[in-house]
Amino acid sequence: MLDNEEPIKEFAQQYHNREDAFFIGRGLDYAVALEGSLKLKEISYIHAEAYPAGELKHGTLALIVEDIPVIALATQQSLYEKMVSNIKEVKARDASVIALAMEGHTEVEKIADQVLYIPKTHPILAPILTVIPLQLLAYYMAVYRAAMLISRGIWRRV
Repeated sequence: MLDNEEPIKEFAQQYHNREDAFFIGRGLDYAVALEGSLKLKEISYIHAEAYPAGELKHGTLALIVEDIPVIALATQQSLYEKMVSNIKEVKARDASVIALAMEGHTEVEKIADQVLYIPKTHPILAPILTVIPLQLLAYYMAVYRAAMLISRGIWRRV
């Protein structure tokens, strides 16, 4: 998982200047989305929220606007097709999507802007692998954001 950080860095470099980010997932992936959202808030001071992907149509979809970063977790085999449908919904609103999926589930490549894969594992263990790239994403978003703020002379002490 740690050897695959270049795409994470690229995504972070592209979106570190955004003020908002959304994480979506179903089942266990929703729990991991909550953790990813928390880490992004804690480390980079970017407003981030996690939502159950199945609830997008109940108001949350209105918050998805053009070019907003959405981190979509699609590692649960039993919920994969539904998650692909949810990713299509946010892409229809012109969001920028980085998806996390299990190796072999390549359909998501057709709709997401970037895809990170975790090795095939038992579904109950997938969250352990999925949280690693989310923590790296939060770290690199913070690094690039701090560099941006320092270069503008607006870094605040925290």
